[in-house]
Amino acid sequence: MLTVKQISATKPVSLIPFSFIFQDRHPLFFSLPLKYPYYHTLLSCHFSNFSVFCFVSLTKTMVFLPKLSLLVLNSCFVWAFMTSTLVFSQPALNMVEQESVYKVLESINSEIPWRSLFPDDLCSSSPHGVVCDYFIQENSNTTFTAHVTEISLGYVSDYAPNPPCTPNSTLNASLFAPFSYLRKIFVYKCFTENEVSLLDFGSLPSSVEELVFMENPGLLGIVSEKVGNLTSLRRLVLSGSAVSGKIPDGVGGLINLEQLTLSRNKFGGEIPVGLKTLKKLRVLDLSQNELEGNVPESIGNLTQVLKLDFSYNKLSGKIPQSLKGLKSLEFLDLSYNHFTNSGIPLFLAEMPSLREVYLSGNLLGGQIPEIWENLGVIVGIGLSKTGLIGNIPASMGVFLKKICYLGLDNNKLEGTLPEEFGALEHVNELHLQNNNLSGKLPFSTRFVSKVGEKLKLEGNPQLCADEDLRTSNVSGSLGQLKLCNKADVPKYVPFSRASLLLPASYFLIFLVILCFLC
Repeated sequence: MLTVKQISATKPVSLIPFSFIFQDRHPLFFSLPLKYPYYHTLLSCHFSNFSVFCFVSLTKTMVFLPKLSLLVLNSCFVWAFMTSTLVFSQPALNMVEQESVYKVLESINSEIPWRSLFPDDLCSSSPHGVVCDYFIQENSNTTFTAHVTEISLGYVSDYAPNPPCTPNSTLNASLFAPFSYLRKIFVYKCFTENEVSLLDFGSLPSSVEELVFMENPGLLGIVSEKVGNLTSLRRLVLSGSAVSGKIPDGVGGLINLEQLTLSRNKFGGEIPVGLKTLKKLRVLDLSQNELEGNVPESIGNLTQVLKLDFSYNKLSGKIPQSLKGLKSLEFLDLSYNHFTNSGIPLFLAEMPSLREVYLSGNLLGGQIPEIWENLGVIVGIGLSKTGLIGNIPASMGVFLKKICYLGLDNNKLEGTLPEEFGALEHVNELHLQNNNLSGKLPFSTRFVSKVGEKLKLEGNPQLCADEDLRTSNVSGSLGQLKLCNKADVPKYVPFSRASLLLPASYFLIFLVILCFLC
């Protein structure tokens, strides 16, 4: 049974599975399953690599026929197919797109003789990273054409050996203009040395659904407002570049966008309010830029978001309460911004899907709140350098049973570590250094051995550990803690005989003085 690939078409077609027995691209037998009680019209079939694609138009006008009649109908259809449509051909890529592919490849690597290495139809034989698809021609039921739908540039690995780039690679948006069916552009580590201007995204074909530029530190410029013209765009990834300026308001016009990743660039200004219109957004990553100002309250309207990362920017003000509307949110990272004096947000307790939350590097202040009862699925919490005071609540050890990473270091926490922390069996990284913690560690030798050097405790002068714990963590921070042994507890020292006689001598002297006075 061959699975028919869903093929985009300018004229809708219905696709159903067929059974084929074929040899050397010649069909020997063809059958149509009886579960489709339709009148069938074969439009065309073609071979592509190891797949067979067939186009069939279905009209539900013969439902009333008995199964025997359907069997006869299918038999006649098979006979008609075998006698009159045994012509199978894969359409070639048109010369305009063929030439444009060559120009794109030559622009990123002119050292490779692309034209002589791939002289034939590029939809039949092309370098890895160039993908074609087939489309029904408009106003026709039987003619279909080949078009380039994906172009991936930059060697990733042996499993994704895309055309390699060179230090002299360039790329211009005009090169992509002939690709009217293009859905994906992927560029990886092509602009690493020389400075290259960012493509004018607004000049790309409107059919583009994925636009991915990763690890291109030589890529400069700004994102044009015209990016909003790409209304089919589902993924916009621009990461690890030197792109600057403001995030354009035009991004709000990308109503089909599911992922917006603009991390590790030089974007400045404020987060655009227009992002609130991206109702299908699932990933919003603006980390490691130079963004400033407040986080818009409207971000809370993005109810489908699973990941929200604004870390390592210059955002200020309070963490907006509206974030509690992100009921599907699993990953929240606001660390290393300028949020101040708001405390750990209590609304986190109303976000039961959270699996990771990182707020480190913001002077939030206050005590650790009792909000952990509804957050039992959390695996990572980062509250380092947040100005926390007071004790560590035992409820963290009670409810955070799945926690793997917990960062509470570089605060002003005090008191003893809750005994419940010793039962956190999934922890593999625990940072408690540089606080004012005291007392005996509640951890077992097994716990200490498992966490190893990722158990950070230094900078707590009143914290102590038993000898067996120090031995099991010689290379870790336990070696810097004092021992909890009998020498640290004041001992009872009995009085000597001389001390017992001392009060009697004083009594005799008192009697002598009393007699003398008398």
